[in-house]
Amino acid sequence: MRRAIYDESHEDFRAMVRDFIAKEVVPVFHDWEKQGHPPRDFYRRLGEIGVLGVQVPEEFGGGGEKSLKYSAIVIEETTRAGVSFGGEGVHGNLVLPYLMAYATDEQKKRWLPGFASGDIMTAIAMTEPGTGSDLANIATKAVKSEDGKHYILNGAKTFITGGALADLILVVARTSPYNPEDRRGGLSILCVDTHVEGFSVGKKLEKIGLKASDTAELAFNDVKVPVENLLGEEGKGFYYLGHNLPQERLSIALGAAAAAEAAVEQAIAYTKERTIFGKPVASFQNSKFVLAECDTEAKAARMYADNALELLDKGELSVAEAARAKLFTTEVASRVIDKCLQLHGGYGYITEYPIARLYADTRVFRIYGGTSEVMKTIISKDIGL
Repeated sequence: MRRAIYDESHEDFRAMVRDFIAKEVVPVFHDWEKQGHPPRDFYRRLGEIGVLGVQVPEEFGGGGEKSLKYSAIVIEETTRAGVSFGGEGVHGNLVLPYLMAYATDEQKKRWLPGFASGDIMTAIAMTEPGTGSDLANIATKAVKSEDGKHYILNGAKTFITGGALADLILVVARTSPYNPEDRRGGLSILCVDTHVEGFSVGKKLEKIGLKASDTAELAFNDVKVPVENLLGEEGKGFYYLGHNLPQERLSIALGAAAAAEAAVEQAIAYTKERTIFGKPVASFQNSKFVLAECDTEAKAARMYADNALELLDKGELSVAEAARAKLFTTEVASRVIDKCLQLHGGYGYITEYPIARLYADTRVFRIYGGTSEVMKTIISKDIGL
């Protein structure tokens, strides 16, 4: 299928990323999966080749690009190769928009150069043990000190991608007492230096997939956060989170579309090579029909994701449209990957085959960034229900 969203500079970037993955990631990726994350210096390497700083303004050492298309290429190429860059996606696609939109000039000067170079890796901490999709129920608290110079942060977070290696974490905390009449009020975002006293990384969570991306529990025990590390205005945290949700959900949709395409490619290659009853599996009508269905759905998901990407770059991607993109592409990816795994037979269940890892890695797409059920709630409200 011909795609018109990329130009020559994008394709040059793609070639560089593809070559980098083949030479520096694929040979060691299995070790990263055993370790649970890439080595810390890998992120500095991403900084060296310009991956981390593509959208960071040039004055802070970045590439100054406005478009998310370069990040989309990274998603496509890592998925195609069956690898990941660990917490890079959260760092660039989730955290950076918050810093660009709400950080002061002083904060940008302090954090963005290291952000682009990989010397400062970031994460965002929203989810708590008792709070999933209902972010208004966040219990982590931050109380301002008597002298007004810092906040005292207490609480716990869980399912935090990149949390184990992050140097700076955007923590959503309640800075005003809970008010049942205004559940969304009183939340703020504090940028926490992970090297301070009272911060700790708890259990690193074992997942069924995405094994090279660290996911951890975090604890904050009387952590002192300078008031200079408040992101934006106090009490506006819930609004800020909603502002960035379209891009977060689009990033997941782009990954889902890429995963569906990768699954089809893998199934075609396997069924052409694998023989049964003296004939290639691909020669049977059932295989042809299943692959035709999967290819069509994968291409539809790709078109949907590409259109949403164009809307984002134009500043026109709404919360509801992002929800539709995420819902459609992640549900398609789930169906397509399952069918493609089935075509592999027993080998599809063996983790050395890319289709098995793809199956496990993409299951979470329908959960994080808002579950499919949450997406349906958003869409139903948008159509007046």
